[in-house]
Amino acid sequence: MASSSGNKHEMLMTQITCRPLPESLETQKRGSSAGALFWKPFIPGVFRSPGPWGGLRPTMPSLLLLAAALLSSWAQLPAEASSWWSLAMNPVQRPEMFIIGAQPVCSQLPGLSPGQRKLCQLYQEHMAYIGEGAKTGIKECQYQFRQRRWNCSTVDNTSVFGRVMQIGSRETAFTYAVSAAGVVNAISRACREGELSTCGCSRTARPKDLPRDWLWGGCGDNVEYGYRFAKEFVDAREREKNFAKGSEEQGRVLMNLQNNEAGRRAVYKMADIACKCHGVSGSCSLKTCWLQLAEFRKVGDQLKEKYDSAAAMRITRKGKLELVNSRFNQPTPEDLVYVDPSPDYCLRNETTGSLGTQGRLCNKTSEGMDGCELMCCGRGYDQFKSLQVERCHCKFHWCCFVKCKKCTEIVDQYVCK
Repeated sequence: MASSSGNKHEMLMTQITCRPLPESLETQKRGSSAGALFWKPFIPGVFRSPGPWGGLRPTMPSLLLLAAALLSSWAQLPAEASSWWSLAMNPVQRPEMFIIGAQPVCSQLPGLSPGQRKLCQLYQEHMAYIGEGAKTGIKECQYQFRQRRWNCSTVDNTSVFGRVMQIGSRETAFTYAVSAAGVVNAISRACREGELSTCGCSRTARPKDLPRDWLWGGCGDNVEYGYRFAKEFVDAREREKNFAKGSEEQGRVLMNLQNNEAGRRAVYKMADIACKCHGVSGSCSLKTCWLQLAEFRKVGDQLKEKYDSAAAMRITRKGKLELVNSRFNQPTPEDLVYVDPSPDYCLRNETTGSLGTQGRLCNKTSEGMDGCELMCCGRGYDQFKSLQVERCHCKFHWCCFVKCKKCTEIVDQYVCK
């Protein structure tokens, strides 16, 4: 077959490595047990500095642009419950549709904070990929919670998830983490594909443990840039808030920052080295390697594990997050934290934003969370029959396609009362 002959000349190998964060991305404690980071703006073209993070000197045209952006942002800021997640629900124009510096483009995007709107004006071509990252995060959230009472359902407004996100629960922690991870993933890949003018292929140094006869080249995913930009954009909303030290509101800000960072680090640390072998008959006499993002499903799986082991925190009078139960280990920057208990997702509740489980499909034979007993919260379930159509009796035809028949089957399904 054609595919097998091609494999004689090259094959793909993947080697997973554990990479530390670069020096400029290491956490710097800000007096918070939640591992909050200092905000270090990196806005090329606006700030001129001798290094990537220090010696900021604003230029006069830049100040005028930023002032205009902030004024327009405050005048048109949406309701407080709105979020940048709404970029996933409405397609964002591609860069070729933008006029550089055109204020209306960013002012018309819903859910952006003043700082995010400012970044939008400076990096308009990034916005479509931020929307893609948010959509990726939402889809992964819905996959991971498809068998839970709360299944990451979206609502038809700019808050995307409704009032349930106003509660600092485990579910909120996961949502913040996976959406931040989605942005890192989308921006990193857009850099590699040449879609963004401010970044390109990864410039990661050759790993020290890479064998000498392996070439370090190709065009890798620029996860360093993706991490930094996602940090600036996603965290901007939280950094702008100024609440009283030790208040519940400040605790929620620290919680959001911690979970955003956990999501970004999951993508960064799971990036691996992919290698391609070259040579006659698969001899692998020459190998070329590059940095490659992990499949986002693996990122979602890891964040789901972090959700299951999330740490309950509370805010102190000094404005720090501390463990509710001091017997547990202190959370690292890669762990999820929450400050409120999860609401009851069994019944619809307009106050908490819970949609309830009425009408949800359940598994009659399962004893897990997807089972009818737990999913329906003891209310019982209804049974009905449905017709399912599936592909069957598939055969491979030379060359080269697969032909299948359609088979129908009547199956029993169960829905919560």
